[in-house]
Amino acid sequence: MSIHFTVSDVTRNLFHSLRMDHERAPRPLSPEQRLLLECYLAGQIPESAWSDYVFEMPELARHVNARRGQH
Repeated sequence: MSIHFTVSDVTRNLFHSLRMDHERAPRPLSPEQRLLLECYLAGQIPESAWSDYVFEMPELARHVNARRGQH
């Protein structure tokens, strides 16, 4: 029997054991995703539609949380 770890698994486990595993910064958005984000934050996209976008592109939710955390 062999056990395989990737570097990212080992790093993630190390950060977790040191309690340094806070949420990473969101990945950059495409121009279309940035437009969706700005429209949502401006109130131009209803919550029902936004939840569909977030289902398809979860990184949008991370960007909203990051933006709201700045204010």
